[in-house]
Amino acid sequence: MNALHPFIAAVAAYLIGSLSFAVIVSRAMGLSDPRTYGSGNPGATNVLRSGSKAAAAVTLLLDAAKGWLPVALVQWFGESLGLGAATLAAVALAAFLGHLYPVFFRFKGGKGVATALGVLLGISGWLGLAVALSWLAMAVIFRYSSLAALVAAALAPVYYLLCSGLAWDAQAPVTAAIVVMAALLVWRHSENIQRLMAGKESKIGQKKKAGATEPPAKPR
Repeated sequence: MNALHPFIAAVAAYLIGSLSFAVIVSRAMGLSDPRTYGSGNPGATNVLRSGSKAAAAVTLLLDAAKGWLPVALVQWFGESLGLGAATLAAVALAAFLGHLYPVFFRFKGGKGVATALGVLLGISGWLGLAVALSWLAMAVIFRYSSLAALVAAALAPVYYLLCSGLAWDAQAPVTAAIVVMAALLVWRHSENIQRLMAGKESKIGQKKKAGATEPPAKPR
């Protein structure tokens, strides 16, 4: 195996992950930069605050796709190049980190929920489906998107071990990558956790109270 292959794969995954589609789609559709309003987070949820459901949907799909594609490519062609579980784990984590810290956008990215889901789908369709259904169940029951993301993130490593038959020795690198992604997702939602604990987190579909305004984006 060429020693450069794992490094090249990880760098390529990071660069793909660095494509901040919230910003790209907003510019293409003539919308305001999502980093300048609402939460300031360049993600599908904040793009939705622009009033364009289409832009938010496209952002969601592309953010997930950029996480899925590098991982899927390693799954498809990695064996012929001698790339194993360690490379798969590195590529998965690199794509996710690209979204969080995009080199093309001054290393200021989103929270990574959609990209993480794309990565998990690339690792295993069943894993991604289980995590997505967990998010959906929590969102429907409690109507907090952030809470749903936190629960889904916590369950992802458990689901992966179950899907892989608890074969820790064989799957340790990928499991470790998923644990790191879950921890980063929790960390990126720290402000949401504080609002949840204070009872101030907005629910899905919740309308603003009369006179309420969207908090301005934090300076970046």
